[in-house]
Amino acid sequence: MKPNIHTHISRQYNAELEDIRTRVLAMGGLVEQHIDQALQALVNGDVELANHVATQDYEVNRMEVGIDEECNQIIARRQPAASDLRLVMAVIKTISDLERIGDEAEKIARMAVRLADEERPKSNYMEIQYLGNHVRGMVHDALDAFARLDTDAALRVAREDLQVDKEYDGLMRQMITFMMEDPRTISRVLNVIWAARALERIGDHARNICEYVIYLVKGKDVRHISLEQIEKELHEDSGT
Repeated sequence: MKPNIHTHISRQYNAELEDIRTRVLAMGGLVEQHIDQALQALVNGDVELANHVATQDYEVNRMEVGIDEECNQIIARRQPAASDLRLVMAVIKTISDLERIGDEAEKIARMAVRLADEERPKSNYMEIQYLGNHVRGMVHDALDAFARLDTDAALRVAREDLQVDKEYDGLMRQMITFMMEDPRTISRVLNVIWAARALERIGDHARNICEYVIYLVKGKDVRHISLEQIEKELHEDSGT
């Protein structure tokens, strides 16, 4: 059964709980935009767009501080219990991961600026674009699971992180091969590796958000346990 945040006598309390959820999704939308723009900047060698992403990260930070402050005020004024407290705690944890995703997008943008001065490879950074699209999709789907309080969707997104790790490992092997075959590519490839590392970390943060969704809905802390164990606990909880 999903938590209901609209059952309080106080309409103001209902509005406050709904507002923090809405603000999380708005922050997530901005972070998604920054990932997309950073990838575009890298693939297209667009220094202006890359600089825009790098200089706009303060907006993500500002949103995190604002939401965190509202959550603290709710805790102080309302003393939430049960599912309401889980909602507030899940929001606090989620915005922390979103802020870190924003930091990783900023790193990709800074790598895009460096790569703009390097000779472009024949692949036109297709490997990075593929990994980036996968990770960006994970972030979007994790936020969608949060919006719908959908634990099944959250678990599916968390499973995607395993595939992202495989893609990242494959890309690393490819990049090392490039450097060994042609030392002149070392500078460029190292920047690509840093961008790929940032994308892999974004995938990790998306998985974290999915774990918070499960905590919010089911009241189960599923951090640091296997996906198989998470799935088992969810099925046991639903009686299937």
